[in-house]
Amino acid sequence: MIMKKVTGQQDPASVPALVLAYLGDAVYELYVRKYLVSCGYTKVDMLHRLAVRFVNAVTQAQVLHALAGILSEDEAAVVRRGRNAKSGSSPKNISVTDYRHGTAFESLIGYLHLSGREDRINEIFGIAREIVLSAEEGDNNEDKTH
Repeated sequence: MIMKKVTGQQDPASVPALVLAYLGDAVYELYVRKYLVSCGYTKVDMLHRLAVRFVNAVTQAQVLHALAGILSEDEAAVVRRGRNAKSGSSPKNISVTDYRHGTAFESLIGYLHLSGREDRINEIFGIAREIVLSAEEGDNNEDKTH
């Protein structure tokens, strides 16, 4: 295997969508983990179960839909590229649509990270947090009615 050497700063808009998603997956996971640790969770199995609520493609698709009206033109273009990228793997236990939207979300996070837009990632993560927490409240309310 030959490794391609990267020299200088690459324009984030020219990075392939799946590469942005690869990076975005790691960056988003780090945001999730830092948040959960800051909440005081100390048991690794609990940290993992809570993290999965954030990083699954269904939740990422929900966050992406919540962002629909507030994306810049550049961000929307990255999302389209990510959604249309062909990964070569098929989703397991989720719809192709949610899988593609999850990839689009991760592409956006990767793009923002390479662009140095941690402020925007924080804003998006806040929206993700609201979605996950409101889903938990809904689950808790359903448990009380059964």
